[in-house]
Amino acid sequence: MVKTKKCRMVSSLPNVTYFKPAGIPMRFLNEVRLSVEEAEALRLKDLEGLEQVEGAVSMGVSRPTFQRVLSSARKKVADALLNGKAIRIEGGSFQITGMRLCCSKGHSWINPIDTSGEKASCCPVCGDADRKTILSDMLPVKTSEKEEP
Repeated sequence: MVKTKKCRMVSSLPNVTYFKPAGIPMRFLNEVRLSVEEAEALRLKDLEGLEQVEGAVSMGVSRPTFQRVLSSARKKVADALLNGKAIRIEGGSFQITGMRLCCSKGHSWINPIDTSGEKASCCPVCGDADRKTILSDMLPVKTSEKEEP
């Protein structure tokens, strides 16, 4: 029986997809490849500070799967930082989503994502910039699937 890899949801593509140690020419660097969903798991847990269950809901996966993706990402980043490797963010099997947001006044809207990956910055009804994501109501906007080598 062959397992099929489920598409994981990510809120947007990263703005920067390549990092390298300063002062070392690229031709001398080894690379670590971080999938888009691994970068998303790092963003949700370590940057946004979500609990693993919240991160799992956001990505549309189980909590154990989120933990595996996050652990893999952290190991790759640690390898790159401690061993002087470049990090390339690319590939994976993911779906870019639009999230439902809610402002402090109770207005709710679907967060549009344009081709640049930018999100709406404030409530389209009242202009309130204080908003929160309703994690249980994510809507798929665009699918991108790339096979891992």
